Amino acid sequence: MGDATMRFFEDLDRRGYEPLLAKTSGTLRIDLHEGAQTRHWLLTIDHGRLNVSQEDREADTVIGTSPALFDDIATGREHGLAALLRGDMTVMGDARLVVQVERIFPGSPDALGPRRRFSGEVD
Repeated sequence: MGDATMRFFEDLDRRGYEPLLAKTSGTLRIDLHEGAQTRHWLLTIDHGRLNVSQEDREADTVIGTSPALFDDIATGREHGLAALLRGDMTVMGDARLVVQVERIFPGSPDALGPRRRFSGEVD
């Protein structure tokens, strides 16, 4: 498992509350498959309140992917929904939760969005 994945989940757990998910509730388990080994991350969301653990228990939605791809998603180098459409990730359960949670992942570091200037500097 990569450092980016660990930092991403540690940051979510420290936040405790995410306003972008204020209307969202459910459980999302991310299964990171590498050979015969699978690491689990469980994200419990209750109207924006977040709890992160590494439990392997039933969830409303289960995402399966490789640790390397999830590292790329956690850093914004890859877009999760695009990876899902390409077949690089699997989803079982309530796919709507994936769409709702997608908004808390970072955008591309190369994006020219409202927080980036054309020179590449961040506001």
